[in-house]
Amino acid sequence: MLSQLVSALGVVVVAVFACAAYFYFSNKFLDMALPVRDGDITAASRNLNRRAVIRPWLFLFPALFLLVVYLVYPVIATVILSFYDRSGVQFVGFSNYQWAFTDREFRQSIFNNILWLAVVPAACTFFGLVIAVMTDRIWWGNIAKSIVFMPMAISFVGASVIWKFIYEYRGGNATQIGLLNAIVQLFGGTPQVWISVPFWNSFFLMIILIWIQTGFAMVILSAALRGIPEETIEAAVIDGANGWQIFWRIMVPQVWGTIAVVWTTITILVLKVFDIVLTMTNGQWDTMVLANLMFNWMFRGGGDSGRSAVIALIIMLAVTPIMVWNVRRANRELGGK
Repeated sequence: MLSQLVSALGVVVVAVFACAAYFYFSNKFLDMALPVRDGDITAASRNLNRRAVIRPWLFLFPALFLLVVYLVYPVIATVILSFYDRSGVQFVGFSNYQWAFTDREFRQSIFNNILWLAVVPAACTFFGLVIAVMTDRIWWGNIAKSIVFMPMAISFVGASVIWKFIYEYRGGNATQIGLLNAIVQLFGGTPQVWISVPFWNSFFLMIILIWIQTGFAMVILSAALRGIPEETIEAAVIDGANGWQIFWRIMVPQVWGTIAVVWTTITILVLKVFDIVLTMTNGQWDTMVLANLMFNWMFRGGGDSGRSAVIALIIMLAVTPIMVWNVRRANRELGGK
């Protein structure tokens, strides 16, 4: 444990000094390459302008370099791999794409992803908004917010393990230790393996992500709600509006932009959901999603780089429009448009 901490600290120290050294020597080299001499005013002015143009790119270069290495190059390599066989050697054209849209498991994964997209972002945003409104009206609201936000500190795998105990099933006459089955048994019902129930098992997995992400939605929306002018609420009360009308006709319209951002952010997360399905069912009982299917084709059964590349590209194509919309909206808000 101590050696790991020392190694981590060493990496941080080396990285900080490396960054400082890069910025110092790159600026020094720029000043040497474009000198400013007192004798030649025209050349000095030209070099100062060139320095002003080049210097920001010196600061951006490390980030741009890492972006190319870890994002642009992998995307290009993935596109190329999608046209090759499982070993990445023999060119097979569009056969991997043809397989994708004729394979039953792939179609099931697409259906499950659509189901997740329809339920999770909507549920997280709705519950987050409702909790944000309710907790702002009670004296112990900050405590309630802390409790709701707490699952955000838990990893997806850790949260899945917690919920696995909630859905736990013991066969025969064994005492049910799973909370859900214990409640069902208390009311005279029949305990069962909930995560193997067709169709509904996907919803049992979605609950885990909703439980985690509702805290995120609540915090963002709570901040947005506090930005609503009190005069607007007071005017609505004077005009005779009840709580329900104030919520839907005053509050929601004024934080609609924030609601959209929260919704799309959680949507991007849902498109990449992997850990929960892997931990809970490993994709069994028709719970497979695209990220898990990609993992299976790439790293199990000998691996198939061609088919896994196709699935990766489909996930990327699904995520990209939402990310572009989010960035454009953020730019419009920053620009005051």
